[in-house]
Amino acid sequence: MKKIKINMLSKADSVEGQGVGSAYLEQVGLLREGASDVFDIVINDKNDADIVHVHSINPNFYFKMKNTKGVSVCYVHFLPHTLDGSIKLPKPIFNIFKKYVIKFYNNADHLVVVNPIFIKDLEKYNIKREKITYIPNYVSKDNFYKKSKKEKDNIRSELGISKDSFVVLGVGQIQTRKGVLDFVSVAKSLPDITFVWCGGFSFGKITDGYDELKQVYENPPSNLKFLGIVPRDKMNDMFNMADLLFMPSYNELFPMAILEAVNIGIPLLLRDLDLYEDILFKKYLSGNNNDEFVLCIKKLSSDLKFYQKYSKLSDEISDYYSKENILKIWIKFYQDILKEKNKDEKVK
Repeated sequence: MKKIKINMLSKADSVEGQGVGSAYLEQVGLLREGASDVFDIVINDKNDADIVHVHSINPNFYFKMKNTKGVSVCYVHFLPHTLDGSIKLPKPIFNIFKKYVIKFYNNADHLVVVNPIFIKDLEKYNIKREKITYIPNYVSKDNFYKKSKKEKDNIRSELGISKDSFVVLGVGQIQTRKGVLDFVSVAKSLPDITFVWCGGFSFGKITDGYDELKQVYENPPSNLKFLGIVPRDKMNDMFNMADLLFMPSYNELFPMAILEAVNIGIPLLLRDLDLYEDILFKKYLSGNNNDEFVLCIKKLSSDLKFYQKYSKLSDEISDYYSKENILKIWIKFYQDILKEKNKDEKVK
């Protein structure tokens, strides 16, 4: 049986520290490892393919998608309104960019969203429901897994963190929408707890709120460490040395950091956003403001049974997003859209 050729188009991994790049690498790795007998995966190939799957919205990919004789697929990692709080551009330029994003999505034959809550948002931009498919993100347990206590203690030692500390980890680009200022505020309220943030200014000076964030980044409270952009192959160590993943983001789709953290089995503390309910099944702690975040962290750090409960719930999330389950979904999706195209061409 002839393999289906898929041309993955992406520049998402060109800048370290972006979840989009992590999602792209994980998906390619999943298909190459689990479905090499079904698919021939090529990356940024000049030649056409049965399926062209676009992972980042570069202009040259727009034309590649438009001119393909195969089926075009575009991953939706963000929506125009989720860009607010991420980058700061002059309003006219920002508005043009937002229109370009929707035009890019409209140009694809099929869109894949990583969170079902954004299907309705895409429909509001006059994108047809039938061209949108929900497939969740995935993180390999070969890359993100639990380490021994001795290994965890060694990681902490290298970072200058006591093995007895309760460590709260934040992950993401330094942006207003990521809730970095709230993370800092909560750290100030809990001086006996260690806070660590992995991530930097991937967008440089056009980051929204850059000046204020830069000031905090360079002058954090004594119990908070900003580690900057950490290479992805080192992030498993960061999750392992932590006791909790705390993400006070105001806007997300499906953060890769959440899937990475649950593979290690640490609890999740998130802002109370609707988008998490359908994908995390209420197996996490949430808060609406900094006071609530502080109370949650205090209880997790002082009540072992409470901590173990939410650690177990993280394990359950990890089990749901298994390699076998997500791989089956991708194989069926690619096969179905190709059959649909071939069927339409026969009718013509």
